[in-house]
Amino acid sequence: MTAMAAEPDLDLDMDETPGLDEVLWQAWLALDLPEGYHAEIIEGLIEVSPTGRRSHAITANKLRKALERHLAESSSDAYQDLNLLHGHKVYIPALVIAAEDLDSIPDPNGWGADATKVALVAEVVSPGRDARQRDLVRKHRAYAQAGIPVYVIIDDQDGTGHVTVHTQPNPEAGTYEASSRVPYGTDVTILEGPAKGFVIDTAVTGEPRKPE
Repeated sequence: MTAMAAEPDLDLDMDETPGLDEVLWQAWLALDLPEGYHAEIIEGLIEVSPTGRRSHAITANKLRKALERHLAESSSDAYQDLNLLHGHKVYIPALVIAAEDLDSIPDPNGWGADATKVALVAEVVSPGRDARQRDLVRKHRAYAQAGIPVYVIIDDQDGTGHVTVHTQPNPEAGTYEASSRVPYGTDVTILEGPAKGFVIDTAVTGEPRKPE
């Protein structure tokens, strides 16, 4: 993962110094990344990271397919690779639950969806200290600040594997007031929102990892 804060060619009134959020936003818009990378704006930095290794993609895809079945009769749907926008901040979760009709929560420029209007985000944690800090700390704060009701973390690197479900966001504090963390092999059920009643089990996570 690389953090960067580039200075773009801004078309702004030079009588006014642009703020950091605006500079980062314009820099993000100007990025031309090679295939296999994406960029997010998190806590005053542009973070460039790989889109995920094979195991990450497999788990995220299993979660999406299972959620699509659960949501089949609802007005919500599961999305991968969707930009979530919160002001001039940009997040790209492994999975998002939002309205089936994304035009109902538009971004005026078509870059993604309003983070404050989604029901659930999920991250599949990649190996490495930076990836863990991003998903477990920085994105925890960011998703809570956006008021996203449910944040699910699937973490192969946490012991033999754990699933954590955060709920009750406190946007002012940037934290979730309630959390449930269970090891792989123990079912965890989403208790609110469109995914209410959905069970995350080994069909999604795989079996518990062998301790190293």
